Amino acid sequence: MKLGVDNKSLDFCLLKGAVLGPLLVAGVTIDTKSEKKLKALGVKDSKELTPKKREELYKHIEKIAKDIFVLKVAPCRIDTYRNMGINLDKIEAMKMAEIIDFNSSSRVYIDSLTHNPPRFKKVIEKFVKNKNAELIVDNYMDESVTVVSAASIIAKVERDREIEEIKKTVGVNFGVGYPHDPRTIQFMEKIVSESKGKDLPDYIRKSWVTTEMMQERNWQKKIMEFVFRK
Repeated sequence: MKLGVDNKSLDFCLLKGAVLGPLLVAGVTIDTKSEKKLKALGVKDSKELTPKKREELYKHIEKIAKDIFVLKVAPCRIDTYRNMGINLDKIEAMKMAEIIDFNSSSRVYIDSLTHNPPRFKKVIEKFVKNKNAELIVDNYMDESVTVVSAASIIAKVERDREIEEIKKTVGVNFGVGYPHDPRTIQFMEKIVSESKGKDLPDYIRKSWVTTEMMQERNWQKKIMEFVFRK
């Protein structure tokens, strides 16, 4: 595969679907010749790797990559953006643009998380100041482009570390922090129930529909309990 004309490319992966913890955007800059090294090490889509293997590959990627960029957007910051009318796609594009402008790569590979890569590319281009960078945006690039897979590993490892820190703080193993995990949902329902109308902890994405629905159900339950108590 041919990468950047200056023998460098910047590749992205982003983890966003969680209801707990920060949004992670990771970029990896690498020389063209180093792609084979990554592939030989077994670098591939982070979803296909065990946590232990991701940690192992993370260390190799750190040694091989020219640069690694990681942006963490805290849940409270995500909520602020959402309250300003900035949707998640635009938040992602803004953060990707920041990383692109941090370096001088001539070619940038971006894993589009929307079903319309050309449209997502246009959104990113609105925020990028480095107009000389060629943006290559497509779906499932973390599965088909080795260096994008490397970025996905960096993002996943950083995300896992953030989640483990939250678990230590709260003293509860609430799983992976995604809505599909029953442990996460059970933990959140308990937090929402015990909040009694007060603000939820900062590690929860309050603007997420999962959180809003839980708060709505909890409110309705309290209303019904009050009515029947009367």
